[in-house]
Amino acid sequence: MFLGRFTHNLDDKGRLTIPSKFRGDLAEGLVATRGPRRQIVLYPLREWRALTERVDALPKLDQRASNIRRLLYAFAEDLSMDKQGRIILPQTLREYARINSEVIIVGLNTYIELWAPAAWREIEAQFEDGSFTEDYFATLGI
Repeated sequence: MFLGRFTHNLDDKGRLTIPSKFRGDLAEGLVATRGPRRQIVLYPLREWRALTERVDALPKLDQRASNIRRLLYAFAEDLSMDKQGRIILPQTLREYARINSEVIIVGLNTYIELWAPAAWREIEAQFEDGSFTEDYFATLGI
């Protein structure tokens, strides 16, 4: 389970140290791809496989399903951690997410998101401006 928020820095080679409490679930490998809000999404292999099964089951001729496939697969990268718990974030994904050196790492239970600090501050602002009310949660059945 991935929980919490961390701030880490990329080194000169584009390596990111994964929080130690996340490493066990990523030991067998992970996949990184674009998220819909200019973030990078990291999936442990078991979650990636479950996601791809659901995506592959979508109708082949549905344009929305095709776009989801393109977003997930065309920009996906297989990654692995080194002995120090670091991954190399591909330059193309860093550019997409506008990540330069500082990275906000957010655990979202079954996967991880990586954000540029400015983009993450925009997300946090939504939490603080009253956008998330009881009605918001109720409409989702929570």
